[in-house]
Amino acid sequence: MERADKQKFVSDFNEVLSNTGVAVVAHYAGLSVSQMTQLRADAREAGGTVKVAKNRLVKLALQGTELEHISDLFKGPTVIVYSDDPVAAPKAAANFAKANEDFVILGGALGSTNLDTAGVNALATMPSLDELRGKLVGMIQTPASRIAQVTSAPAGQLARVFNAYAEKDQAA
Repeated sequence: MERADKQKFVSDFNEVLSNTGVAVVAHYAGLSVSQMTQLRADAREAGGTVKVAKNRLVKLALQGTELEHISDLFKGPTVIVYSDDPVAAPKAAANFAKANEDFVILGGALGSTNLDTAGVNALATMPSLDELRGKLVGMIQTPASRIAQVTSAPAGQLARVFNAYAEKDQAA
């Protein structure tokens, strides 16, 4: 890579990382090309991106971003998995790490918050934004009859009480 290409990469990647919600850093030594391709496909399907680059260039690209504090994780053969969705990249990385012992999660960042391996795994267990949106839509689409039953039940009980008092007064 020539110097101009490196400068372009650093500036482009800096812009990408500035707009990224979460990033996960991992060692990938020992993975085959097909395994890396699978990681890329899994991340893309989840809404994330996988990038392998020279550590020095990534450290330069991290400068001036919220993620700058994770630059010390870039030692050895590292890969960065990032996404706008705070759950997509950790979920893709954690699932891949379970299936491939050579893929070792070092840590990551959620905005300006530093994440260790446990933090990345905790984020991976949370539902994604799409799943949360689906649950919300499901709750909103609850049949109106159920809502009517819940709201009318107390009124029905009150009507029965009044009716009982009316019958009691008529009997007396």
